[in-house]
Amino acid sequence: MTLRQDLAYEQIRAAIDAAEGKPPEEALPQLRAAAEQITELIDESLAAAVLDGGASLRAAGAAAGLTENAVGPRLARTRSLAPYANESGRVTADGVRRAQYDAERGMPPPASTPQASLRFKPRRRAT
Repeated sequence: MTLRQDLAYEQIRAAIDAAEGKPPEEALPQLRAAAEQITELIDESLAAAVLDGGASLRAAGAAAGLTENAVGPRLARTRSLAPYANESGRVTADGVRRAQYDAERGMPPPASTPQASLRFKPRRRAT
């Protein structure tokens, strides 16, 4: 386990602990924070499974309870595979192979930034 993963687990536990015993309306922000951390941890674990563990996109997705079509966009949000996303915002098997090739040769990945996860933005209220 990496230091980043350890920190993510600590943040998830802290958010859940903060929500425990509170009324639902007060617990929601902490539960949302925990859910976001879990989603990020799942995405990063998917990336590690296909890059380092040798899992296929389908196998990694199945292990996470996702369809194969849901894996590519999630991998595109990760630090390690975001630079290998195609123009439609997905990482394909070709992108994974390229990332593995670059890593084996000690080459830096192409310049890119991870895509932010989609978030609900409430409409402004007219007053």
